Amino acid sequence: MTDRVRDNATLQQMANDHLWMHFARQSTMHSSGVPIITRGEGHHVFDIEGRKYFDGLAGLFTVNAGHGRRRLAEVAARQAEELAFFPIWSYAHPAAIELADRLATHAPGDLNRVFFSTGGGEAVETAFKLAKYYWKLQGRPTKHKVISRSVAYHGTPQGALAITGIPAIKEMFEPVTPGGFRVPNTNFYRAAEMGAPAEDIEAFGIWAANRIEEQILFEGPETVAAVFLEPVQNSGGCFPPPPGYFTRVREICDQYDVLLVSDEVICAFGRIGHMFACDAYGYVPDMITCAKAMTSGYAPIGATIISEKLYEPFATGDTSFYHGYTFGGHPVSAAVALENLDIFEEEGLNERVRENSPLFRAELEKLLDLPIVGDVRGDGYFFGIELVKDKGTKETFNDDEAERLLRGFLSKALFDAGLYCRADDRGDPVIQLAPPLTIGPAEFQEIEQILRGVLTEAATKI
Repeated sequence: MTDRVRDNATLQQMANDHLWMHFARQSTMHSSGVPIITRGEGHHVFDIEGRKYFDGLAGLFTVNAGHGRRRLAEVAARQAEELAFFPIWSYAHPAAIELADRLATHAPGDLNRVFFSTGGGEAVETAFKLAKYYWKLQGRPTKHKVISRSVAYHGTPQGALAITGIPAIKEMFEPVTPGGFRVPNTNFYRAAEMGAPAEDIEAFGIWAANRIEEQILFEGPETVAAVFLEPVQNSGGCFPPPPGYFTRVREICDQYDVLLVSDEVICAFGRIGHMFACDAYGYVPDMITCAKAMTSGYAPIGATIISEKLYEPFATGDTSFYHGYTFGGHPVSAAVALENLDIFEEEGLNERVRENSPLFRAELEKLLDLPIVGDVRGDGYFFGIELVKDKGTKETFNDDEAERLLRGFLSKALFDAGLYCRADDRGDPVIQLAPPLTIGPAEFQEIEQILRGVLTEAATKI
């Protein structure tokens, strides 16, 4: 057995020679190296040189219970020793059965059936395929189209990519799976630019929901299978639903026999202060997709939770859903998820988020006194800060300016200041924050102070 390499120079060379990072410019690694993170503790991570950083993104909206939870590592080891792997293809094992039961208990309405995968994109892919198959089994095979929102991200598999509403990450893979159509998102800050009500947020919410009805009618209800919506849209910078939005969406889907999928890959498991964020906004979907924080990132897993209505055609007879993943419902991941959900309940993490979210928002809203900060929005422990070129007109940055601001300055400056978060320009330029759910008011103040210092300097570089 060879010794693990731990020195920075050797690892940088190995990465330069062999590692292909995700959603990253390889040229950056080749020219200046890549930060190498070696350990985590609570809401901090540490690089190979021992420098400490506040994890303001919970890894990737994932480490909700915080880093360094020994009990999660130990339960993984115990499960691996007892049963490291067995598929749930016509067989089952206790961990997957118990986790399915646990998720169904938390899910709203009659969402009682759990189909496991290994991540969020696979969960969305499962929901897309099941929606199309369900309507075929109902004798309505023309219902195959799906509707999602502008700038929304739903994953990278070919099917999920058709639902994703970001042209820039789709064009190089075209033609993608057909049938994906877009409607406006719920960015109230930009309502006037959409031709929507800009003074009344409830009127804006009804307007945005009615665009879904308009799209269904334009395509024809007999061609639309499902609507995919995140409770709080991630890409573009944390667009929460206006009051009444999801109530109206549910009415529309019921009226036209269209399935409603709540994509909660980010929003489930405490990010909005509930196990499932649809509960926060008072709607019951036909399917929920979830992943990331189910294990707080300690092992990979995803799931699509399905209503009894959709499951019914498969309950009897010889109809099968010919779809699955080798590692779906992996025993180690399922055991870790069960232990992670125990932590949520024992420590009251959902309640903690609901109690502290207004304090987090208030701290971030202090940044609105900076000329570069146009809007602060979000919910729970999930916020976006939109950056603007001109606060009075809401003028945003052009592509070259956003490139210089986000990649040329902000990302590195925030990291050097001790805050790992996301500077994102998939829509208008934003900084996104989604820290572990274990933090509180003192940490909110720490985040605000770091952001204030960096954004004050950024305003001088416009």
